[in-house]
Amino acid sequence: MVNSEDFIKRLEFILDYYSLSASGFADKIGVQRSSLSHLLSGRNKPSLDFILKILEFFPEIDLYWILNGQGNFLKMKNEKNAPSPTPNFDEKILEKTFSTAKSFEKNTTQETEKIISQEKKLLETNPNSIEKIVILYADGKFKEYNP
Repeated sequence: MVNSEDFIKRLEFILDYYSLSASGFADKIGVQRSSLSHLLSGRNKPSLDFILKILEFFPEIDLYWILNGQGNFLKMKNEKNAPSPTPNFDEKILEKTFSTAKSFEKNTTQETEKIISQEKKLLETNPNSIEKIVILYADGKFKEYNP
């Protein structure tokens, strides 16, 4: 079964990769704009027909990647009948994307540490107000601080 939230992220990645707006993408693959809007908002789940239309117009995208995020975004060159990646692929854009993600992670960590520091100061002035601080991360991990 396709995880809708993860599928939305992969679909947004495709839009960014090809520099397409949601409406431009919908027009290109031949689906109604509202259908794509409902998918991106999480209201609807992707149909097999929708996924096949993506692969029809973007055959270089790997089926397993779009369905469940496994494998590579683009098919490997050595696969039979697999086209080479699109000529407008730019390694620098991909590097910038990863750099931005790392920067976001670093900033989030710095902000988290700042909040912890503020909470510790609050604890010093009123030691009975906070029992513990728990930080939950998107990947399911957490950190627990006991003053």
